Amino acid sequence: MHPAFSVIFLTTLIGVGQGLFLALYTGQVYALFQVLSAQGDHRFYAVGSVIVLAFLAAGLVASFFHLGRPERAWRAASQWRTSWLSREVIVLPLFMASVFMYGMAHYFGWNAPLFSLGETLQIDLIMLTGAIATFFCFALFICTGMIYACLRFLQEWHTPLTVSNFILLGGASGFALATAYAAYAAPELTGFYGKWTLIITLLAFASRLASLVRNHKLKPKSTLQSAIGVRHTKIAQKAQGFMGGSFNTREFFHGKSPSMLRSVKWIFIVLTFALPLVFLAWSLSINSASMLVLTFAVQYAGLIAERWFFFAQANHPQNLYYQAIS
Repeated sequence: MHPAFSVIFLTTLIGVGQGLFLALYTGQVYALFQVLSAQGDHRFYAVGSVIVLAFLAAGLVASFFHLGRPERAWRAASQWRTSWLSREVIVLPLFMASVFMYGMAHYFGWNAPLFSLGETLQIDLIMLTGAIATFFCFALFICTGMIYACLRFLQEWHTPLTVSNFILLGGASGFALATAYAAYAAPELTGFYGKWTLIITLLAFASRLASLVRNHKLKPKSTLQSAIGVRHTKIAQKAQGFMGGSFNTREFFHGKSPSMLRSVKWIFIVLTFALPLVFLAWSLSINSASMLVLTFAVQYAGLIAERWFFFAQANHPQNLYYQAIS
């Protein structure tokens, strides 16, 4: 498939926003169960919510560059019964609205208890809106991943690993950003977020490695012979029947060499997993906030390469026919 940078930025930016929100709310849940000391400064979470919304909005803006008629974007939500894309279009603003309410509740200190769970757990509006936002966050991860995982004819995508990779890669980048943010705004939480970043990054690496191994072993279900109904053992396409490219060759094939694909694969493995793990461990040991920012920046650059490879690796069956332009 042809990697569209508008979709690459859409999926990576909203993934960072989702992961950052999960990091913020995870810290609060730990504090609620008294596993972690409570962070009393509501500004930390309010500003964090603004950062989450900024990434989500940036991803939303990027998506408009993928539309032929942006003024008709609202119609994308009309097929929600059958389309994962329509469901994503619906869930994204709901998630943004719930994050906005979560941030507002922190900013204005709306922490009066609403009800109790058991004898000790006091649930306030902040925790309630956070729980709602968490639901929409995972719903958005699933919708985004299923847009690609539901396509049976693209074997590289049609696997549960696609959804798990979206969740874990978004979580890793979001927790990495949370670690850098905490180093400046709430140093006592830096170690907590940093350890979770290490764990999620390792899980993301295991999941992405599993998908790479799986895809490497895939065999096409169709051949050139089955595509055109000719059983001859040796068939070679010489031309499309016209002299230039077409929509099919531009949108369903990346046009890059196998050597470039291999290079991009190793680049994203190093930038998304290897270097961030080293930088993060080093940053936490020397307590360097600037190195934590660098860790997030390097990992996000790796995510851009990873998402480009994700699209480029998918081999559309129509490429059996459109193998040569002229």
